[in-house]
Amino acid sequence: MSMTIDQLGDALAGLSLKDAVELGKYMKDKYGIEAAAGGAVMMAAAGGGAAAPKAEEKSSFDVVLKAVDAAKKIQVIKVVREATGLGLAEAKALVDAPGKAIKQGLDKAEAEKLKKTLTDAGGTVDLV
Repeated sequence: MSMTIDQLGDALAGLSLKDAVELGKYMKDKYGIEAAAGGAVMMAAAGGGAAAPKAEEKSSFDVVLKAVDAAKKIQVIKVVREATGLGLAEAKALVDAPGKAIKQGLDKAEAEKLKKTLTDAGGTVDLV
């Protein structure tokens, strides 16, 4: 029996968050297809009247440089270059424009390590 697109869409929208995660694992293991980041969350949210799933602990962090101590700007540029692999001009431009992410999608340990390194060098950093 074949499902119509409407039936398939309705079935997917009705999945619980746990079922959506399991579907994602199955598609990856069986067919090598990975969902875009946040795909399972968007599917669960499309369920409409269903209760919102419990908030999960954040697992991916962006390291955002908020400010730089002017006296330590060179040290911060060096850390940014090392962390990102950018050239001198690109790293300087990133440091000169605070509020931008230095690195994105890091796990908590990596993000905390980079935050400490940037802070020690003279930067003010947020993890988002």
